[in-house]
Amino acid sequence: MNSDFEDFEQDLEELNRQLDDGATDDDTIEDLTDFPVEEMIEFNLDDIKTRTAVLSKNDMIALLCLKTADKGGAICRVDPREANPAVQVYDDAENALDWYTKSLQTSRKNGWLVVYDGLPLEG
Repeated sequence: MNSDFEDFEQDLEELNRQLDDGATDDDTIEDLTDFPVEEMIEFNLDDIKTRTAVLSKNDMIALLCLKTADKGGAICRVDPREANPAVQVYDDAENALDWYTKSLQTSRKNGWLVVYDGLPLEG
């Protein structure tokens, strides 16, 4: 009875023999190079606005950030209890601002203290 590992070893040996012999699969290479390239859509973002809130609770610090432009917006939440930041993208800047405001209100109800809410601090 052959195990999956033995089949894998045989397949690997066969592949190595083909590579040593200079065998290539031209069809596969052509498939990759003939992939249609779509035109890139170019647009300029104007009126970019940024707002950052620093929140504190039980010796934890969290961030809630909003970035809007004329073509939409995004909210980023950095929670110390989560492994990675969470980002939500919106097609409409007003909608992003509404959700940012609701998120701050919910955070306050959940015991978070808003330490700072304004332009990002630099320096």
